[in-house]
Amino acid sequence: MRLTPSQFDAVVVATRAVLPLEYPADAILRRHFQDHSMLGAQDRAVIAETVFGILRHRFFLESLTELPTPRALVLAYLVKFQGTNLRELAPLVSETEARWLTEIKAVKVDTLPLAIQAEFPAWLVEKLQAFMPDNEILDLGLSLQKPAPLDLRVNTLLAKRAEVLDIFQQEGIPAQAALYSPCGIRLTGKPAINRHALFLSGKIEVQDEGSQLLGYLLAPKRGEMIVDFCAGAGGKSLLLGALMNSKGRLYAFDVSEKRLNNLKPRFKRSGLSNLHAQRIENENDLKIKRLSGKIDRVLVDSPCSGLGTLRRNPDLKWRQSPQSIEELKAKQAAILAAAAALLKPGGRLVYATCSFLPEENQQVVQAFLETHPQFRLLNCAEILAQQKIPLDTGEFLQLFPKQHQTDGFFAAALEHASDH
Repeated sequence: MRLTPSQFDAVVVATRAVLPLEYPADAILRRHFQDHSMLGAQDRAVIAETVFGILRHRFFLESLTELPTPRALVLAYLVKFQGTNLRELAPLVSETEARWLTEIKAVKVDTLPLAIQAEFPAWLVEKLQAFMPDNEILDLGLSLQKPAPLDLRVNTLLAKRAEVLDIFQQEGIPAQAALYSPCGIRLTGKPAINRHALFLSGKIEVQDEGSQLLGYLLAPKRGEMIVDFCAGAGGKSLLLGALMNSKGRLYAFDVSEKRLNNLKPRFKRSGLSNLHAQRIENENDLKIKRLSGKIDRVLVDSPCSGLGTLRRNPDLKWRQSPQSIEELKAKQAAILAAAAALLKPGGRLVYATCSFLPEENQQVVQAFLETHPQFRLLNCAEILAQQKIPLDTGEFLQLFPKQHQTDGFFAAALEHASDH
C-alpha cells in the first residue's frame, strides 16, 4: 500500500483517535469521519483498512516499539504487513526511524512468544490453553488476523439464490454460493453492496454465513409462534421470517431501542408481514412473561464476549477481560432460563454465541440442563443433515474461521421434552 504524505498524516490522526478504545473502533472511526468530512471515499477506505490492520497486529507492533506512539505503529505496520518499501517512506521518516524500520523488517514473527504470534492477550491464551494445544491456539489466532469476507443472505421470500448469482455474474461481480447455507452467497471483493438494486429491493442482506446457519438449526415452520430473544438489528429475525414464508408470528425482542430502530428499514425492505419487534427492559419483562409456555421455537443469540468475531472487531481483545466474561456468564445463564420458560412441550430452543470459550458455551448449556430436567440436548449435525446441510461438528455446532471460513460461532439445540 502506497500512502501519499497527506494520507499518512490522516492515518496517524485516525489511529490516535481510535487507540484509547473507549468505544468500539468502528463507532470511533464513524465519528472521526463525520468530524473530518473533507476526507474522500478513497482516503476513508485507506484509513479504515490501516487502522483495523494495526488493531489486528497490535501486540506484535507494540512488542517492537519502545514507545508505541500512533506514528510508530503506523510506520511499523506499513513496513511489516503492507510490504511498503523503505525507499517509499524516505520522505516521511527521520534517519533514526529508517534505521529502526530496517531492524523491524528483519524480525521473524515465528520466533516471538505465542501470545504475540497469535495476537491474543495473555489472559485469553491462558483460557485457551485449558482446552487447546498451542499449535491450535496459533492457528486460531492467525485465522482471526485475516479480514472477514463479505457474505450475503438471499431473502428467499423475494428471490432465488440462482437468480441473484446470475445478476452478479452479468454485472461482473465475483460471487459464489456459500459452502453450507442454502441461502448464502459469498462475494470475493468488497463492492458497495448497500447501494445495489438487489439490496435496496430487499432481495439480499449482509449476514455472515455462520449466523445464517443458526436459523436453519432453529428450523421454524410456517404458522408457528417464534421468538428471537436477543434480536439486535434483526438479521436473524429476517431470516426466520423468510424460512416461515411470513406465515405465523415472529417476535423480535431486544433491550436496545437503537438496535431495534436499525431493524425498521430492513424489515420494510424484506416483504415480511409477520414480524413484531418489541423493546424489553430485561429478560424478565412482562411482555415475555405473557408468552410463557406458548412458543414453538426460541432463538437465543446471547450477549457474549464476541471473540469469534475478531476478524471484524479486533478491538474486542482490549475491550474484554476475565472480569467481563464472568459478568457475561451470569447474564447468559439468566437469559437462557428466561427464554426456555417461553417454550411449549415439544418446542425447540437454540442457544448461540459468537465465542469459542467453553465457559460461555458448553458450560452454560450443561449448567442449564442440570437444573432443567425437562430439557434434552438435540444433535446439531443431525438437524442440519435433515435440511441437506453437509456440516458435522458433532452434537454442538462449533464454527471456526480456519475450518469453516465463517466467524467463530457456537450453538446448542435443546428440546422441551415434556411437562415435568
